[in-house]
Amino acid sequence: MTTPLSPLTPQQLLQKLQDLGIQAETKTHAPVFTVEESKALRGDLPGAHTKNLFLRNKKGQMWLLVCLEDRKIDIKTLGKALDAGKLSFGSSDRLMEFLGVEPGSVSAFAAINDRNTEVKVVLDQQMMQQSPINCHPLINSMTTALSPENLVLFLESINHSPELLDMDKLNESAQDAG
Repeated sequence: MTTPLSPLTPQQLLQKLQDLGIQAETKTHAPVFTVEESKALRGDLPGAHTKNLFLRNKKGQMWLLVCLEDRKIDIKTLGKALDAGKLSFGSSDRLMEFLGVEPGSVSAFAAINDRNTEVKVVLDQQMMQQSPINCHPLINSMTTALSPENLVLFLESINHSPELLDMDKLNESAQDAG
């Protein structure tokens, strides 16, 4: 019987970025658990700020959606766009099991703990046109900023080539359906 590997620490993640030659800037701050708390705390931190949804369907397939923080997400329309069927939020136990983070600390970086590549990473296409992109480095008391290109480089280096999703088009579809 094998024992699951422990999740990486923020320091190990930041070392991985450095080993890949990725320029990133990390700031430490009080823990934030919601987009609203993040907005109140960050001041004038430039770039795109993210909202991260850990989702699953009835078949047990999982997705990590990383999008702009102010996006309104229609889960039904998202499920259709991802050809996933009906989606729901993954439990905190599942989140820890597959991405190795607690609620509030979810970000694209958490894919590093999905060593069996069971979680598909989906990135907001419009978010990827902004720079830098700010993500929690496996903990919600730090924020790491990096370029969109370097975020993709990182994800590809851990076998999680992301899918880009046109969130503007998705939201238009949701409005048309409603």
